[in-house]
Amino acid sequence: MTWTQNFTPITDNLVLSSLAALIPILYFFWALTIKRLKGYIAGITTLLVALAVAVLIYGMPAGKAVMSASQGAVYGLLPIGWIIITSVFLYKMTVKSGQFNIIRSSVLSLTEDRRLQALLVAFSFGAFLEGAAGFGAPVAISAALLVGLGFNPLYAAGICLIANTAPVAFGAVGIPIIAMEGPTGIAAMEISKMVGRQLPFLSAFIPLYLILIMTGWKRSLEVLPAILVSGFSFAITQYLSSNFLGPELPDILSALVSLFALAIFLKFWKPKTIFRFASEETAAAVEPLYPEEAETKYTKWQIFHAWSPFLLLTLFITIWGMNPIKPALSGHYEGNNVLLGGINELGKLLTFQIEVPGLHNAIIGSDGLPIAAFYKIELLGAAGTAILLAAIVTKFIAHMTAKDVLGTFVEAMKELAKPILMISAVVAFAYVTNASGMSTTLGMTLAKSGDLFPFFAPVLGWLGVFITGSDTSANLLFGSLQKVTALKVGMEPVLALGANSSGGVTGKMISPQSIAIACAAVGLAGRESELLRFTLKHSLFLLLLVCVITFLQNGVLSWMIP
Repeated sequence: MTWTQNFTPITDNLVLSSLAALIPILYFFWALTIKRLKGYIAGITTLLVALAVAVLIYGMPAGKAVMSASQGAVYGLLPIGWIIITSVFLYKMTVKSGQFNIIRSSVLSLTEDRRLQALLVAFSFGAFLEGAAGFGAPVAISAALLVGLGFNPLYAAGICLIANTAPVAFGAVGIPIIAMEGPTGIAAMEISKMVGRQLPFLSAFIPLYLILIMTGWKRSLEVLPAILVSGFSFAITQYLSSNFLGPELPDILSALVSLFALAIFLKFWKPKTIFRFASEETAAAVEPLYPEEAETKYTKWQIFHAWSPFLLLTLFITIWGMNPIKPALSGHYEGNNVLLGGINELGKLLTFQIEVPGLHNAIIGSDGLPIAAFYKIELLGAAGTAILLAAIVTKFIAHMTAKDVLGTFVEAMKELAKPILMISAVVAFAYVTNASGMSTTLGMTLAKSGDLFPFFAPVLGWLGVFITGSDTSANLLFGSLQKVTALKVGMEPVLALGANSSGGVTGKMISPQSIAIACAAVGLAGRESELLRFTLKHSLFLLLLVCVITFLQNGVLSWMIP
């Protein structure tokens, strides 16, 4: 039997229905920030609250609500959980083999300054991983690297989440932008141009903002030249690539240009004082922070050898995201190449798309059409599999025994059990929210803002990413609503779609999935509430900037609309 979504279940009143739809979200914030429950407990109880609201208030049949939760939980395990496991596994292998000592030394050889290390690793390298993979890998890897360099784990996670704001809209080889073309009918290239005329303002500002958070205004001015090189090289490349090449490459190109520009700049310029954290200054007064790095000079070959696991990770992830390799890995290749045809056959064997019982085509959406629902499992095509291959090759590069590799994998699995449980629970919560119509109710409420809609349009994207943990999902969720509402209020549809994606990037740092991934990567499972309190105010501030930019582009800066 089918069930039709009702977006105003309480006396046909949109405001009251929106308040009901907010209950699970407000509960989650309360559970983490005020009650300070452990992440997995907050996630599971939030899911239960969402199920109760869906069934008791929205009238969703209990069976369908539970099955939508199961669909989300599977997605939380694969691809998201798989990426986290393999990322942490690879990082642990470099630590166990001693290679990370050389990696740390190579970064220290560029600069011992914590401010500049944050720009190199959290901002530039993290953006590169976002462009190549997305889905949590950037924060997991870059945060782990910063911890290995000596950053406080909570601080490292927070810095990486905030730095990840700049590249999210073009993440995973442009998927968030490309995905919006289908449901809206507006060309991905046009949306790419619009986002590329909004995000560069944020991208140029993020490096300064990161250092301000870390050190304050005075210490930030000490490294202002490096901040300008990092931010503006990224922002200019992001604008040019998004407007003239398309949505696939802005992150990868911007990150590489920013990374190399700053590395080369640091060969000729050094800050007058080296900034370290207060705890490190105390330790350094007694003995050198990293005596082995101070005494050992590594050759270029040793440095390349130590970095090779992450170079391999980058290579495999990039290959996994390329056309036509990407469709072949998922069994969707339609060309004549013999090699890709063989990969395609293997991809078919390892790709499973199973109808969700009692849910597939059993819910009628806002457009009057049934909503498809599948358990989609891509074992070969998942980015986590690319990372696993990098880890397998690393076994031979690092000369680790099979026993050590297996022990490291088991150790990673044990550490990540509760974080992945939380991730599965919050993704399940997101799916229940979408399937029941709660997300659409909240979107419809914001769309009622009339002439102020250009200001609030980014809030829809922010809300969507908070709920789903994905800019792609937020664009699919609210893209059509943004377009329809924009036409009603006299706003250019492409500006509304750009605002949805640009606003969404500011919600990534507070998404329950992102919080869980970051805590898992740095060994802080159970302290998700602390990280959320750290990032929340920054998320709201950066969202405000995007709202102002969008509002101005709808008026005095309308010439910026493609």
